[in-house]
Amino acid sequence: MSAPLFRRMAILGLGLIGSSVAQAARRGGLVEEIAGFAPSPRTRARAQELALCDEVCTTASAAAADADLVMLCAPVGAFGGLAQEIAGVLKPGATVTDVGSVKMAVIRDVGPHLPDGVHFVPGHPIAGTEQSGPDAGFADLFDGRWCILTPIGGADDDAGHMADRAEVEALARFWRGCGSNVEVMDPHHHDLVLAITSHLPHLIAYNIVGTAADLETVTQSDVIKYSAGGFRDFTRIAASDPTMWRDVFLNNRDAVLEMLGRFTEDLSSLQRAIRWGDGEALHALFSRTRKIRRGIIDAGQDAAVPDFGRHATPKSD
Repeated sequence: MSAPLFRRMAILGLGLIGSSVAQAARRGGLVEEIAGFAPSPRTRARAQELALCDEVCTTASAAAADADLVMLCAPVGAFGGLAQEIAGVLKPGATVTDVGSVKMAVIRDVGPHLPDGVHFVPGHPIAGTEQSGPDAGFADLFDGRWCILTPIGGADDDAGHMADRAEVEALARFWRGCGSNVEVMDPHHHDLVLAITSHLPHLIAYNIVGTAADLETVTQSDVIKYSAGGFRDFTRIAASDPTMWRDVFLNNRDAVLEMLGRFTEDLSSLQRAIRWGDGEALHALFSRTRKIRRGIIDAGQDAAVPDFGRHATPKSD
């Protein structure tokens, strides 16, 4: 087994992603010591019961002290406060990263609090389930999935904690050790891509499930009893952590609103096709989108099974 990449890693946030990172890092022998923090005493107690970390701390600063790698795994709205809290204990040469689904807002909220000499490499592992909490994590969550790194660059106010190629590659090696494929991307481009591939689908799911629940002519028992496959998938997505997704939409509003505008225009075109009985237009759209689904399967990002690969359950002790 090769030597660990980092001596001490601090995981700030011990929900689905944080607990999965801890287990994947331990599986891969990527760190010598893991310190964890969660604001909830109940979550900290459960993390200790699950032995997720070598040390579960009552404050973020205690976990981050003397850490070589600090990973922010809380909802993105909490990142600025966490960065401010740990700034005074970060040692020179440490790398700070995150797992947030938004990158420009993270750079805005975290970067100004970091001291010079601390390297900042925002990141986003594109993996997850609708479950949350420390019990939801499992070591192979990231296997075969993409992790996008968006190192900051160039701006004068970023110069003090820009990561050089060595730090970016060390973090890339960490994520590869967790099972991920790694790509480096501009943070603004990341937010646009994720707005259409992740954020907008979640927004649609929340909305359609809410619409079904509000229908006066259809009872809630009807919705549950007669759910077809499509609606079941929407409810799975809509079951995701509400705090996390609230923060995502508030912190990626420009990209989401741009994609929502495009979606609304396309939806109007689809509405016209249905209204005027334009079967040719409908068939052309459905054929084109079917090819995209097949491409996702061919790329190994999902499985061609009836429940779309969602049958696996998180592992537990």
